Amino acid sequence: MTTYDNQVKAAFISALESACRTGELPPCDLPADVPLERPKQETMGDLATPISMQLAKVMHQSPLAIANAIVKHLPALDMVSQVEVVKPGYINLRYSPTWLVDQVLAILDAPDTFGNVSLGQGEQVQVEFVSANPTGPLHVGAARNAVLGDAIARVLEAAGYSVQREYYVNDAGSRVRLFGESLYARYAQALGQDISMPEDGYQGQYMVDMAAEIISQHGDEYLRMEREEAVLALGAEGLNRVIAAAKDDLSFMGICYDRWFSEASLYTEGTFDRITSILSNGNHLERHDGAVWFKATELGGGKDEVVVRSDGTPGYFASDIAYHYDKFTLRGFQRVIDVWGADHQGHVPRMKAMMQALGLDPERLTIILYQLVTLKRGGEVVRLSKRTGDMITLREVLEEVGPDAVRFFLLARAADSQMDFDLDLAKEQSDVNPVYYVQYAHARTSSILRFAGELDYTKGDLSLLTTDSEQALIRRMIRLPEVITTAAEHLAPHHLTYYAQDLAAALHTFYRDCRVVNPEPGAEALSLARLKLVAACRIAIARTLHLMGMTSPDIM
Repeated sequence: MTTYDNQVKAAFISALESACRTGELPPCDLPADVPLERPKQETMGDLATPISMQLAKVMHQSPLAIANAIVKHLPALDMVSQVEVVKPGYINLRYSPTWLVDQVLAILDAPDTFGNVSLGQGEQVQVEFVSANPTGPLHVGAARNAVLGDAIARVLEAAGYSVQREYYVNDAGSRVRLFGESLYARYAQALGQDISMPEDGYQGQYMVDMAAEIISQHGDEYLRMEREEAVLALGAEGLNRVIAAAKDDLSFMGICYDRWFSEASLYTEGTFDRITSILSNGNHLERHDGAVWFKATELGGGKDEVVVRSDGTPGYFASDIAYHYDKFTLRGFQRVIDVWGADHQGHVPRMKAMMQALGLDPERLTIILYQLVTLKRGGEVVRLSKRTGDMITLREVLEEVGPDAVRFFLLARAADSQMDFDLDLAKEQSDVNPVYYVQYAHARTSSILRFAGELDYTKGDLSLLTTDSEQALIRRMIRLPEVITTAAEHLAPHHLTYYAQDLAAALHTFYRDCRVVNPEPGAEALSLARLKLVAACRIAIARTLHLMGMTSPDIM
């Protein structure tokens, strides 16, 4: 919530208390908060509250009567020039034009932090995202996970949280073993050995390519080892290469992690042994069918889960329990956000059950589920890579349309919405492409400021900004703190894409309606004021692009 919204809320609470003291409203338990919203039509004002309608049943008065009593006692606010009661009981407010233009100075004074709010109060949050199995290159399906996770982290940081980004590396278990065996087979085949691929092995062209790369660097070194030793060594070599490639792909998108966490460390460092002891002491484990099971159904889970298989190896869920114990108990995160594909929906109840079994508040764990993305080109669904004939990698899409387009398009819908990604549209250099439209707005502000040359806009008198287009642009700019608050509270960074387009539209309209640099005699004062507005708008657009992880081009 923005500082000025808090001021408005406090003024309404004060008015309610005053009206109750004077007897104009009946005494009752007053709300601790006052809802604020934006009228659907801007002609109705800048802010509105339905508080009168919410209190009507409690106070046994009409919403209009309550609203009029509140307005009568509403203290004066510098930011408000007009207060109006509207049927059936809304109280609408309009910003003062003087206050509005003063916000331009506030933006110019905080170019790197404009829009930031103190919602989080420094609370420690971990966002774990992507975390794809390190058994092959990141495919395009990981792109939405990456974009969503990083944008959530950026928004939370802007909202005052202390955020750690983490990638969970699944470097333990049967899939890693199968990866090593598959790579050994491709390696040996490339060296003329008659060795078949394991059943359910990794068949992609990338395995053939990786084997060839290893041969170019190590020759037949691994064939001179015992097979078991070679499988383990090649598996480790392959995992390192896959992880390095993932880091490179994600870095290309501007995504960096604070930590790459090894699943294997949960077993080598004793975390798994610790959680099995905790669960056993809490009577959350039982043995049957030769395996050890977590009794998830007793805590609301859909079904019980294997913790230790009948062969003595840990089950998949064992790592989930140990990993989250490490997050919450050993590292002390107050809140954890996991970004998972929608196919993991059935795992959410067991994760909540796991939290209860470990003595942790399930509300501290949030799991964001996102729907898959369909790639399209020329209206047709794209399923296979042009390059290799199999999976479409993240790198291919990044190289074709660029990281900025990937970020914006994959952020443009709520996580639980299915979406199509139009590759042709993403490359379009026109206003029909929202990425181009928004970034061109930033480039336009830069162009205007360059054209102004040595004109010193810091001397601009903002009180001269009185036209509808000028005021509308400022209104869009000062909404950024509100957008950040909404995105952080709901973990919904797609709101940024809508705001970015709205802000860009306001800038383009202003540019159409208002000549910024006017060389005519007597026009310099207004030119300086408008340049000041353009400089502030440039900051607002750049901050919005940054929150989406995108670049802010000065020339397009």
